[in-house]
Amino acid sequence: MRDARLRKELVIRTENRVGLLAEISRILSEMGINILGVTVQTEGDSVALHLLADAHLYARDVLRAAQFPVEEREAIVLELRNYAGFLCKLTMALARKDIDIEDLYATVPKGSPKALVVFTCSNNSKAVLMLRSG
Repeated sequence: MRDARLRKELVIRTENRVGLLAEISRILSEMGINILGVTVQTEGDSVALHLLADAHLYARDVLRAAQFPVEEREAIVLELRNYAGFLCKLTMALARKDIDIEDLYATVPKGSPKALVVFTCSNNSKAVLMLRSG
């Protein structure tokens, strides 16, 4: 798990409405910004969109210019070999070090040898050091 790295994730918290993600993805794609990861969490009339972009500063500025309330936060990005139990191994390693997962999303395209995991936890720096060392 040596390729763990800290990245900035963009978080947009706003009123939920139909077409919101379509609008955001259109704005970013028109500017040539690639979305590497996204998760959408709705609660009532509110939504929190978490975006991992290939050019986060540019994405942040473009979205703010479009009047979206954008926050930045540190997240861990981890590319892992895809096999049955990779998520179990990761979460057990974090638990042994008393590191609490706050948010996590992962994707594995069918047949892909790699999985991409994006998460935040109680101590991102400690988690990255632990994952890089073993």
